[in-house]
Amino acid sequence: MTDVVTSTPEDSTDHNGAHLAPTGQTRSGMTADALRAAVSDHLIYSIARPPAVLTPEHYYKALSLAVRDRMQKRWMATTQDWLDLSCKVTCYLSAEFLMGPQLGNNLLNLGIEAQARQALADLGQDLDVILDCEGEPGLGNGGLGRLAACYLDSMATLERPSIGYGIRYEFGIFKQELADGWQVEKTDNWLVHGNPWEIDKPDAAYTVNWGGHTETYEDVTGRFRVRWVPQRVLKGVSYDTPVQGYGVNTCNTLTLWSARAVESFALDAFNTGDFYKAVDEEVVSETVSKVLYPNDEPEAGKRLRLLQQYFFVTCSLQDILNIHLQRAHLPLSALPDKWAIQLNDTHPSIAVAELMRLLIDEYQLSWDAAWDLTVRTFGYTNHTLLPEALETWPLRIFGEALPRHLELIYEINERFLEQVRERFPGDEDRVGRMSLIGEDDGKCVRMAHLATVGSHTVNGVAALHSELLKASVLKDFYEMWPERFGNVTNGVTPRRFLALANPGLRELLDDTIGPGWITDLGRLRGLESFVDDPAFRQRWRDVKRANKSRLAEYVHATTGIELDPTWMFDVQVKRIHEYKRQHLMVLHIIALYHRLKTNPGLSVPPRVFIFGGKAAPGYFMAKRIIRLITAVGATVNNDPDVNRCLKVVFLPNFNVKNAHLVYPAANLSEQISTAGKEASGTGNMKFMINGALTIGTLDGANVEIRQEAGAENFFLFGLTEGQVEKVKAEGYRPLSYVESDPELAAVLELIARGEFTHGDTEVLRPIVDNLIHHDPFLALADYRSYVDCQDEVSRAWLDRDTWSRMSIRNTARSGKFSSDRAIKEYCDEIWGVGPMSVDL
Repeated sequence: MTDVVTSTPEDSTDHNGAHLAPTGQTRSGMTADALRAAVSDHLIYSIARPPAVLTPEHYYKALSLAVRDRMQKRWMATTQDWLDLSCKVTCYLSAEFLMGPQLGNNLLNLGIEAQARQALADLGQDLDVILDCEGEPGLGNGGLGRLAACYLDSMATLERPSIGYGIRYEFGIFKQELADGWQVEKTDNWLVHGNPWEIDKPDAAYTVNWGGHTETYEDVTGRFRVRWVPQRVLKGVSYDTPVQGYGVNTCNTLTLWSARAVESFALDAFNTGDFYKAVDEEVVSETVSKVLYPNDEPEAGKRLRLLQQYFFVTCSLQDILNIHLQRAHLPLSALPDKWAIQLNDTHPSIAVAELMRLLIDEYQLSWDAAWDLTVRTFGYTNHTLLPEALETWPLRIFGEALPRHLELIYEINERFLEQVRERFPGDEDRVGRMSLIGEDDGKCVRMAHLATVGSHTVNGVAALHSELLKASVLKDFYEMWPERFGNVTNGVTPRRFLALANPGLRELLDDTIGPGWITDLGRLRGLESFVDDPAFRQRWRDVKRANKSRLAEYVHATTGIELDPTWMFDVQVKRIHEYKRQHLMVLHIIALYHRLKTNPGLSVPPRVFIFGGKAAPGYFMAKRIIRLITAVGATVNNDPDVNRCLKVVFLPNFNVKNAHLVYPAANLSEQISTAGKEASGTGNMKFMINGALTIGTLDGANVEIRQEAGAENFFLFGLTEGQVEKVKAEGYRPLSYVESDPELAAVLELIARGEFTHGDTEVLRPIVDNLIHHDPFLALADYRSYVDCQDEVSRAWLDRDTWSRMSIRNTARSGKFSSDRAIKEYCDEIWGVGPMSVDL
């Protein structure tokens, strides 16, 4: 494509008086000069600030807009190509997309990092300072949303046509601060300065019905029909963000929906002086996309959360059908051939009933035809074995909110249970277990069951998780449809979590094995031939040391705690939850504290324990665990008997941005969840590709990480999933472990007597009582195995060369955990979505 020149170098200059490039180059040129001209152009025409008042934030926005310009030509070409060619497209429905900062990632994927750095230097700016100006859209809680973002990156890089669909939450996951050691939630107003990456498309808007009732009627052919008469109507407006692949022209789309009133201003109310009523509908409607995961303890919260899920699902399905029928001009019968719609966990599972509603009520298809298209179009990814995470909705609330959908779900259920009875005659207990309507604790709609019945494939996200899924929560469904079940182990993008986050290691890898690893992580195996090279091991250690120094600077600036980068960095960063067992890690710290206080001359290899993660605002025990961490940290960090070899850090507000500092700096990765509880994990993979060694149980993807790394390069402890179930079945008595382990008893006594809370024996009592009397996730049962394994870790750390070899091998053998591998499996084995190269 030839750029159109609409200006000359003589008629335009930048803020420094230098001539600008021709307009076409300003929009699309990839040289440093073209980027400099583009930034200058946006400072004038988009930012509209005179040179005297420009700040780094203005340059950030101008550079972001310049980079987005370069993506848009690829974006339009990508969309046009897959419409013209009628190829199959993946639609990834997810309540979360934790995209992280975009500027650095897009510079990397476009291959213009060096050019951008030079362009800004020419303008008197430092790219690193500009990158640090970017905030983070908190549109996810953790692993689920970050996985979705990794998958979008991989689909674009693999040139697989895709659209991600979600919600444009005005306020994302809360910002976490610490006050007197307690978590404090602050509003995450991520849109306060705008978002340069998105383009709002008010013409792409769809109506969303809510509440009301249904009416039956006969259509013109005399067929029985149902119409939904809603109590309330709002609309969803599209905000689209380009998702650029690495080293390719493919640029896919993330579409996020924002709620609006159908009529935002009631003029008649305003004219009669009722000013509040004039804007009431707008305020109420916008509430739908206001906050990520509202507290659903009260009934109002449950209703809002259900509305959020239905809101983004119906907008997305209406958009898909509009593209299919109006833009691609394809018949409805071709829907499963054109679209693969993936349900990312149970949050979007109402899509099964909604697609049936659209096909039957709006497009007048027969039940059998609509159900055939629905099942062949949907796939379902299950992300959890925890019963409380398998969403259910009270029947009364569901029926009042979505009356037509409840009717459809009853019909789906009736037809489905007929199949169950035919397949398993006389087994009414099985019928009750498999019903889409649950009877326990009041009738409810079981969303995981709806997703399973309405999808042609169901997959878990790690080998162990998928087997447990078939053996436990979806066992009956597996016995009925074994062909539907499979596994796709999660993965992470090496672009963001190695190339972008760890530039020192990226340079070393490029120098050693060539740059091809960035799209073929299996090439990291080439590092194994350098394991025994002393010079290479030293370079490896130098990279890690630099990363630790970088994190230490951030920790000091954030918390005031000074860290020595020669110490081991022992890290656990993830959502705070009892099953992830941050408190087990703290018990080990207290054990070391106790040993040092009892024997001040004891030699302990210096170690920094780094925690990060957010507790759900209403999760009492998780917030107490944070308080335990901070209390122990304050005591340890200020005790000269102990802080000569131990430090404890709780890093507030862990997110993608500071994760770029944490993963590359870690020496030891703590993956210590109770076996059988973690579906997969992806933090474990991010640590591994950056050369951290793992201490962990045989849980989630740990099993496969250990298989890939080799047992000798993994620190294993704890009960297996089978042993966990056996201990529980025999009647778990946590106090017996305390009675048989004097050190464990001493550790718990230190907490109980207020050693870390200035004598306050009440504040942490709930943790001690819970462990001694309940311990639902068997922390005490695994304590001795864990602490003994940590002693093994310390011995390995003292042998510098052995540790370096283990670290190199972990990175070298991490290729399986690329999201590129996972997406290829989805595309080839589930979605049937092939590659499509985009030619500019």
